[in-house]
Amino acid sequence: MISPNDRAILRELAYRVAEVAALPIQAERRTLWKKHNSLHPTRPLILIFPEGAWEELLPESALSCAGTEARQIEWTLRSRLYYHDHFADDTVIEAEWVVHKAVHHSGWGLEPRRRPSSEARGAWAFDPVLVEPDDLAKLRWPEVWHDEAETRRRLEEAEWLFGDILEIKLKGVTHISYHLMQQYTYLRGLTEMMMDMYLQPQMVHEAMAFFTAGHQRILQQYVNLNLLSINNDSTYHSSGGNGYTDELPRPGFDPDHVRPCDMWASAESQELAQVGPKQHAEFALAYEKQLLAPFGLTGYGCCEDLTDKLDDVLTIPHIRRISISPFAHVDRCAEKLGNKAIFSWKPHPSHLVGNFDEERIRQYIRHTVTVAQREGCVLEMILKDTHTCEHHPERFDRWSQIAQQEAQA
Repeated sequence: MISPNDRAILRELAYRVAEVAALPIQAERRTLWKKHNSLHPTRPLILIFPEGAWEELLPESALSCAGTEARQIEWTLRSRLYYHDHFADDTVIEAEWVVHKAVHHSGWGLEPRRRPSSEARGAWAFDPVLVEPDDLAKLRWPEVWHDEAETRRRLEEAEWLFGDILEIKLKGVTHISYHLMQQYTYLRGLTEMMMDMYLQPQMVHEAMAFFTAGHQRILQQYVNLNLLSINNDSTYHSSGGNGYTDELPRPGFDPDHVRPCDMWASAESQELAQVGPKQHAEFALAYEKQLLAPFGLTGYGCCEDLTDKLDDVLTIPHIRRISISPFAHVDRCAEKLGNKAIFSWKPHPSHLVGNFDEERIRQYIRHTVTVAQREGCVLEMILKDTHTCEHHPERFDRWSQIAQQEAQA
């Protein structure tokens, strides 16, 4: 239970969020994103996701609430205000509080095992639970259920906290992203997965087919239980981006029964970053395309270099956003992509550590902006995967200012 003192703190923050959300710039950004996500020409748009570096930007010591749940809510509200106060990006601050339905599933029958690192934030190692092909028989398709009592509790608490300040939105499943090769690798091990494609490809195909059928079954359960919610708004999409668009929902939309065709969805196969286009298409994309086909708009990729795989990626049904990673060849990607889909560029996060060279960053960003404009690309810059800024939070501020200057040059 949230204490009266903590409630007062949260309400004051909610009032400040509502004030920021009412600024004209939010409506302007929303309009820009709708044009951008529909492939209409705009300036390059910018989003920042500090991720691991948040603990240096907004540490626990900056929070005022005493209760654990209240502190989590406080952090979320303060992070929205941090965007407004610090970043020169195109994040839209909305006067809303989203309550997510308590949706669960029973799991896949096996759980991944890891060997932890002895160092803080060090790399863990895989501990395979799929050792032999026969182990695939231990997998099970998940059963979905909705804890309606917990959902009511969440909704009532949100209304009590700031229902008179922010718009309380009850949502079910909004972010749908498929990670088939990650599922297999977490159970099988990365080295083992790589060898399987050569030594026992049928095992990989059997696993991919099982996961694909399982995810299709999960989606059908979402539909049957009426758990899908529209995501043509600020909902995080793919590996960076948002869902603002007038193209969704599709004709025939019933707001009380959301269909997959009314939604965005995405997929990625980072584990295949070092695998050629042929194997990527055979072992991942063939299955991912089946999963993405029912959705209205789709995205693909994360940190994997898709430079030599774009021809295949562009065959994904309803593809709209493609991740161009820090390791991709931006010139070749821009030439291949043009305005066929959003050029979702992920600038290198390493520029925020070590020697913070502003001129180097400016030239780096300018090159991609110039190339993208030359090829008619619909460019967005998504700064993410930043695990540290070496306790120099002002670097995010300055990076966003430089990026915005180059985007509007």
